[in-house]
Amino acid sequence: MHVEIVLPESLKALRRLAYNLYWTWNTDAAALFQRIDPESWEKTGHNPVRVLQLASSAALEDLASDPGFRLHLERVDTAFGEYMGRARATDFAGENASDTIAYFSLEFALTESLPNYSGGLGVLAGDHLKSASDLRLPFVGVGLVYHQGYFRQALGADGWQQEEYQRLDLSGQPLTLVRGDQGQALTVSVPFDGRSVFAAIWRLDVGQVPLFLLDTNVRANSEGDREISGRLYGGDMELRIQQEMLLGIGGVRALHAMGIEPAVCHMNEGHSALLGLDRIRILMEQSGATFEEARIPVSAATAFTTHTAVAAGIDLFPPDLVQKHLGHYYSGMGLDARTFLALGRSNPDDDSEPFSMALLGLHLSGYRNGVSKLHRSVSRKLWESAWPQLPQDEVPIDSVTNGVHLPTWVSHEIGDLYDRYLGRKWRDEPTLPGLWDDVAAIPDDLLWQTHERERERLIVRVREEWRETSLRNGAASTSASLGQPLETKVLTVGFARRFAGYKRATLLFSDLERLAKIVNHPERPVQFIFSGKAHPRDEPGKQLIREVLQHSRRPEFRDRLMLLEGYDVELARTLVQGCDVWLNTPLRPLEASGTSGMKAVANGALHLSVLDGWWWEAYRPGLGWAIGRDKLDDDPEVQDAFDSASLYDLLENEVTTSFYARDADGVPRDWVARIKRSVQAFAPLFNTSRMVSEYAENAYAPAAACWRRLREDNLAPAREQAAWRRRVAAGWEGVRVTAVEDTAGEGVQTGAPVTVRAHMFTGSLGPADLRVEIVHG
Repeated sequence: MHVEIVLPESLKALRRLAYNLYWTWNTDAAALFQRIDPESWEKTGHNPVRVLQLASSAALEDLASDPGFRLHLERVDTAFGEYMGRARATDFAGENASDTIAYFSLEFALTESLPNYSGGLGVLAGDHLKSASDLRLPFVGVGLVYHQGYFRQALGADGWQQEEYQRLDLSGQPLTLVRGDQGQALTVSVPFDGRSVFAAIWRLDVGQVPLFLLDTNVRANSEGDREISGRLYGGDMELRIQQEMLLGIGGVRALHAMGIEPAVCHMNEGHSALLGLDRIRILMEQSGATFEEARIPVSAATAFTTHTAVAAGIDLFPPDLVQKHLGHYYSGMGLDARTFLALGRSNPDDDSEPFSMALLGLHLSGYRNGVSKLHRSVSRKLWESAWPQLPQDEVPIDSVTNGVHLPTWVSHEIGDLYDRYLGRKWRDEPTLPGLWDDVAAIPDDLLWQTHERERERLIVRVREEWRETSLRNGAASTSASLGQPLETKVLTVGFARRFAGYKRATLLFSDLERLAKIVNHPERPVQFIFSGKAHPRDEPGKQLIREVLQHSRRPEFRDRLMLLEGYDVELARTLVQGCDVWLNTPLRPLEASGTSGMKAVANGALHLSVLDGWWWEAYRPGLGWAIGRDKLDDDPEVQDAFDSASLYDLLENEVTTSFYARDADGVPRDWVARIKRSVQAFAPLFNTSRMVSEYAENAYAPAAACWRRLREDNLAPAREQAAWRRRVAAGWEGVRVTAVEDTAGEGVQTGAPVTVRAHMFTGSLGPADLRVEIVHG
């Protein structure tokens, strides 16, 4: 049932503001809704739509007669109007603003009240949309809405993770149902194995960017099909392939049903790889082209981002399951099973090889990238079997290092400091040259006092949640420490992320005796806060959570080490804003990027991490600390021992000494100087404004140009290219190098010119079909 919000005339703007996620990064807008009812704001998970629905008529009338509130509303509404009124980009890297970019992702983290995400992939996707809005790109997002979202984490008394699901009331979310010309709910159908599955479309506005979310919980579907959009990453392999069909095939059809024909599609991981097939199908129907002819412009107009660093992180489907669900679909495009399955295999001749959605995405895209410079090398190694004819360093996978949307993650207090000393351009244009130099002008004592308030806020939050958890699990309320863990003035280290084996959450506990001396040092104590979830089916990950909790209960660590349950974006925000040090200990090189450290650094924390992901390219001496060395040992146990010893050394000899070295005013001058240098170095680079701009220049603009050019004259350029490929493939066996001559002789001096002459037999091909390259070294 839809609950209509009835507002006094002078407060009508509240509805417009509530239904746009602008308030998730504009702290003044968030403060406006919190002002309506602070208790309701917290209970609803910071959801302004529910706050307005729950507000009584009398309370709203009181607000309408409150001049202070009306002025606040007018200020926020004016700022929102100016933001929304900014013209769409007339170009992105020189291309047309009408060339819509569609960004597909299985999860989006935009606000804690809508749990449409599990972790970093969704957070990145949400920040991507926000910066696309800031940059005024012609952008839309496509995903699924999950009626039970992702699980809410609770920890039992024994420390074992428990998953709790609650059905969402979509009428209480900032969602609007997309409707057709006659006012009916617009639906699309996706062909499954012998039946059609229908999906409604919800719209979620993220600034200037609309996000469209597909929903199978409609009357036309069976009970089983209604649950396809029930839970994120829930169910078995069959449900997973159904969700990916809904996202990829259904997503393209939803856009076309709304009259949106994207020039460029961006796959955020392989979950949406099937979008390429439906774009090809549409082009085949429109132009009468063959599959290979239609594939050329579609692939050229598709970008694919991979986030994984290990083969185990890739979705692999049994061939029979793929044929069951997609056989009728690809046969309708003129493909046989072997030809189609080859699109998702590294070895097309291996009939036993499972089908990889990531490989399908790689094969149907023209631009491919990892999410950091180091991850580019890792990805090329991981996927080199897809290009067996190329040396590894020529595998066509580029890199765009991830970033974070700074206005979303920087605290209100730190943001006010930036506003005062940098101006407000850091919010919309954080990459402006020289902008962040003025961080040096912030008085040391003011920056330090602001950061200390953030830490105190975090500690209060930890105490409240720890007390509630302890009482729920039966802890004695008379315990001497109950309700007062941690201290507000002690060096606070945060570790919050998904609990997976390679992230080594327990590396800190390699030497308990040494760790106990560090946390209980009489002059330089340290305290640690852990948080994070394990995948529901990751039993080893759950065991890691349990181990951390058990260590926190040891007498030597009690009140110095806390594990918080219920990790979500709101808790993550509190942690990155309040910690002094952000700890990251992955087993190199398995961290593709990692963005939590970027968020923490922007809030004045210092980064303490293994040289992996973004930190491998970001670290400089004096800007945080590097654990271990820029080298990977063949033996993981040796690597663990070396890294843990390095971590302890840094904590004992550098981190704590800098933090506790205070002047007469109680300010750690060296520490504050490190904060300023880190912000100046990292904030201009590791943000999604820079990241999305790189995508626009390197991927979106060239892809849009190819989309236009290859479809000219009813796909004539694409048909010509397809014919050329067929001719070269047919004649390739006849091409050979008959002789190679060079002027080097027995040896050559460094820098001396060498002439190389190759003699070729081209067979049925002509010289214009070939290019000769020299491999030397």
